[in-house]
This record gives sequence, structure tokens and C-alpha cells, in this order.
Amino acid sequence: MKGKYLISGMAIFLVVFTAALWWAQTRAYYEPVPADAPAARILVTTLAGTPELLPLDDFEGIDAYTSPLRFRGCFTTPLSLAEMDAAYQPYPEATPLGTPGWFDCFDSETLTAALADGSARAYLSEANYVYGFDRVILITETGQGYAWHQTNPCGEAIYEGDPAPEGCPAPPERN
Repeated sequence: MKGKYLISGMAIFLVVFTAALWWAQTRAYYEPVPADAPAARILVTTLAGTPELLPLDDFEGIDAYTSPLRFRGCFTTPLSLAEMDAAYQPYPEATPLGTPGWFDCFDSETLTAALADGSARAYLSEANYVYGFDRVILITETGQGYAWHQTNPCGEAIYEGDPAPEGCPAPPERN
């Protein structure tokens, strides 16, 4: 009889723990990014290396203070791919990162496929938006845009405990 209570207690604990873990991984810490927030201002780096404000509408985004990699944004822009190619730096190593399933506008698999088939291109928004993380944007043929943060070579080296590669800015001092 006591074994039945023990098993029932363990099952209840498992259900509660699993629900809490799921919530922590997919819902906790994420906050919507309002369209008028500084993080919703999308810059794009020109071929000359200067940042320029990207004209955009319909911004929808999420972010979390726990990691720079949690930022995602979706928007539209009136600029065509030809205009983007002529004016802005491409980002050849773009890898759209996954996102919680409830953030419907950003699908990393679809974006990766669009990059592969040429119907979208990635551009450098801001190098070292946060040290070691670049903000990358992807623009489709239809003017739909997406933004995320991606680890750059400086960040990869520093976070692995190696010295920063040549050409990287000085890493921030650790407290």
C-alpha cells in the first residue's frame, strides 16, 4: 500500500518537474520587444562599413536578458534584394537560430532553406552588437526581414577560453 503512494508521489513530482523545465526552456525570461524599443531599431552595415538605419515596418520581436542569442525579430522592408546587395555588407556565415515554437513569425528551417535556394540573403546588421555576437538580418525576395544574434569568431574564441583572433576588438573586462 505504501509503495502505491510512493509511486504516485514520484509520478506527480515528475509531471511538475517536466512542466517547469518546459516552461523554463520555452517561456521563461522571454519578453516581447516593443516596436519603439531601441532593440527594434535595425541597423545594417553599408559596404563602406558604416551603420545605417534600415527602413522597416511591422516589427515583432522577442529577447531575454539571460543570453544575447535569444533575440529574434521579424519585420518588413521596402528595399529589394538588389538594393540591399548594392549597398550593404553580406553575411556569408549566417545561420538562423531556432526559436520557441510559440514565436510564429520566425522559422529557422524555412530561413535556412531560403538562404540555400537564393530566395533570401543575409547581411551584417551590427558587428559585435554585444561583444562576440553579431546582429544578422535576412531579407527575402518579398521584403520580409528577420533578425537574430549570432556568435562571431571573436566570441567563439573568448568563450572557449582562447585569446581573441587578430582583428577582434579588445574583450570587455570581467568583474
